Amino acid sequence: MSNVEKHRLLERSDNKGWKKWGPYLSERQWGTVREDYSQNGDAWNYISHDLSRSKAYRWGEDGIGGISDNKQHICLAFAFWNHKDPILKERLFGLTNNEANHGEDVKELYYYLDSTPTHSYMKMLYKYPQTAFPYDILKSENRKRGRKEDEFELVDTGVFDKNEYFDIFIEYAKAEKDDICVKITAHNRSSKSAPLTLLPTLWFRNTWSWGYKEFEKKPILTGISNSQVEVYHQYFNRMKLYCKDADEFLFTENNSNNKRIYGTPNETPYVKDSIHEYIIKDKKEAVNPNKIGTKVSARYKRTVKAGESTTICLRFTTKTTLHNPFEDFDEIFEARKRDTEDFYGILQEDVRDEELKTIQRQAFAGMLWTKQFYYYNINQWLKGDPKMPFDFKGRDYERNAGWQHAYMANILSMPDKWEYPWFAAWDLAFHTVTLAKVDPDFAKRQLAVVLREYYMHPNGQIPAYEWNFSDVNPPVHAWATLKVYEHDKLMNGGKGDIVFLERVFHKLLLNFTWWVNQKDNDGNNIFGGGFLGLDNIGVFDRNAQIPGVKLQQADATGWMAIYTLNMLRIAMEIAMERPAYQDMASKFFEHFLHIAAAINTPMDKSGLGLWDEDDQFYYDKIFSNNNQTLFLKIRSLVGLIPLCAVEVIDDAMLDKLPDFKRRLDWILANRPDLASLISRWYEPGKGETHLLSLLRGHRMKMVFKRLFDETEFLSDYGIRSLSKYHLDHPYHFNLHGERLTVAYTPGESDLSIMGGNSNWRGPIWFPLNYLIIDSLHKYSEYYGEHYEVEYPTDSGEIVTLKDAAFQISERLIGIFKRKDGERPFTGGTKLFDGDENFSGVYLFNEYFHGDNGKGLGANHQTGWTGLVADLIEEVSQRKKGK
Repeated sequence: MSNVEKHRLLERSDNKGWKKWGPYLSERQWGTVREDYSQNGDAWNYISHDLSRSKAYRWGEDGIGGISDNKQHICLAFAFWNHKDPILKERLFGLTNNEANHGEDVKELYYYLDSTPTHSYMKMLYKYPQTAFPYDILKSENRKRGRKEDEFELVDTGVFDKNEYFDIFIEYAKAEKDDICVKITAHNRSSKSAPLTLLPTLWFRNTWSWGYKEFEKKPILTGISNSQVEVYHQYFNRMKLYCKDADEFLFTENNSNNKRIYGTPNETPYVKDSIHEYIIKDKKEAVNPNKIGTKVSARYKRTVKAGESTTICLRFTTKTTLHNPFEDFDEIFEARKRDTEDFYGILQEDVRDEELKTIQRQAFAGMLWTKQFYYYNINQWLKGDPKMPFDFKGRDYERNAGWQHAYMANILSMPDKWEYPWFAAWDLAFHTVTLAKVDPDFAKRQLAVVLREYYMHPNGQIPAYEWNFSDVNPPVHAWATLKVYEHDKLMNGGKGDIVFLERVFHKLLLNFTWWVNQKDNDGNNIFGGGFLGLDNIGVFDRNAQIPGVKLQQADATGWMAIYTLNMLRIAMEIAMERPAYQDMASKFFEHFLHIAAAINTPMDKSGLGLWDEDDQFYYDKIFSNNNQTLFLKIRSLVGLIPLCAVEVIDDAMLDKLPDFKRRLDWILANRPDLASLISRWYEPGKGETHLLSLLRGHRMKMVFKRLFDETEFLSDYGIRSLSKYHLDHPYHFNLHGERLTVAYTPGESDLSIMGGNSNWRGPIWFPLNYLIIDSLHKYSEYYGEHYEVEYPTDSGEIVTLKDAAFQISERLIGIFKRKDGERPFTGGTKLFDGDENFSGVYLFNEYFHGDNGKGLGANHQTGWTGLVADLIEEVSQRKKGK
């Protein structure tokens, strides 16, 4: 089987060449921090969905199913009108954090179906109702609902009940790097004819309105007849958009409608929302009759018969003299589809189950479609631009003021391009593990870029996310670096990219030092850090500074133990080629032992330890000013993170690192207090291996017992974020006279902590499940077949750790697999599982109900839920005996 796509990937490792054009538009630029120039920092209300059609964005662009170049100067996306909606459907609709009962939420149905890593072929599906889109109903009904009620979704409005909708498929096929064929096919699923106007739209990101000299030269679009648009931009060779059988071209400017937004005169009558005015309000004077501008739509007004479809064809290319641009159109599409099938045919050769192939392929598609050009120059943003459409007087709240060095302008993997259209540090790290399966170079670049000097703070902190770059995410970058490195090494016949590893290692040293200096306040190797990505998992907001209370965190300390082991492993890998790194391996080996000593110290000795002998579990702990100590006895992922601090070192590697081995032996011989923490070091495991872990012996067995208990953490669909024990035994805590409670809440959050748009008090989250499974495999690597556990707890079934790990993987995969005609992630919605036009598409939600597997939170967070693709590969390989 040929692999043309892989050869394209090998041509270059950056986001140029075949990857220069891709799905880099956001799905929501409005309501972001970047676009917020309000005085009070109210990003959600500064540009609303309603204003977004009229306001020229400053830092990026959004659209439906769109593409752009890798710096987003030129954009192409699609608008639609069903001849009943009050607005043009140019972007996806959703509710803001304050409008919805569980935080911001997109209220549309769309699916990513396919993509190659170079985006040589892409396909997505948008489902567009033929009745008026229920904007007001969605707003009013969600506004009525409280946090204990379900969200009111688009499907609940009944707009799909009679099949009165269009399935609009958007496909791209590249003939060459700068030659892109585009096909939009709209299927009428109803029993009667229905009108549809399709408007493929080409425009420039507005760089000319802000007063910068380098962008004084304004780009230009010009129309030729109703078939061609010429594109002139100072950074590009001349291009053309060929439009087959378009009715007409509608030209305007991508400038703000100042009259509508600010009540001030417009410089030109042709503004960003002019095409909306032309189509919806029939204002002929709204568009430029001279066929010139910076934004243009090709209008296709069609009536689609019942059960039939209509197709429009476009070609966007540097080939500006094509006499018949659509002559080879079908052949190009067929060729790219073959390339795509060949690429995934090889990648999925171990996956025999056709349903699993579809799930995995759409997971990869979601990962690849969710790339975005992320642009944010914080110094410029804080100061304002030389030229602005209003009198900018600065901000009362200068968000991210301590990050003025940051200048971000890269293609990044987003968590969800509507609900989270900004990178998040620990999300991104998990993304790379799956992305490495399809594009190792892109995965490596993602890990490296956020460590660059124009992202990472000079003090070594990695930026968390744009709402507050100074928040603290779990330090999983080193773990992800190792996972990506190992996969890349496997794909390259055993040769690892030491240059990449060394480059990242140096920057991680800065970040590790930041953690030690900033989050180990007492210098005793017990760490804090705040919410650490687990928004509402604590009994109070762990980010809050509570007078008279000091919080010591089991998860933060566990994360730092994981970090030390990851850095130890990376140093050892580099030292195999550069022996000087053995000193760094020694440093991290010893640092791990100090953290292990601190977290496991019995309370009666120093008060440091976070292990509770009564409950046999790790807990957060607080100290008060009067020296009182209290365990926060909440059985959650917080107490499972230390389980994941595990590394296996084999004798073959140790023998090649003599300096490190000598230092290791010295520590074990001369520091019996530390040596006791790894008493099994001299008892080689399977294959002459040695174990480094926070947990061993009796404590490890007790944590496994809880982990595998279906009345606690083990759900039919994976590992819960909070033990089900707290369903009947809520945890109560009195804070300054206020009674706070943590109870098992398997669905959406019923609290407003951290915005209330996610829940860590019961649901299942893929990234932490994957980390736990990965750790179980490491324990199994050491203990082999001789270490057995009862799985599930109290079931009488005895299995190896490897068996347990794979059975958890299969429970997670089961969220998407059909059983008795239903797929758990759909939550029992009959339309999604019973209708042939829904039953073959998948949503990869942010998290899943702890008892029934229903998808919750963000609808398209393929970012880390895409890890299901890795689990499918691992389970399939095991079934083949690999």
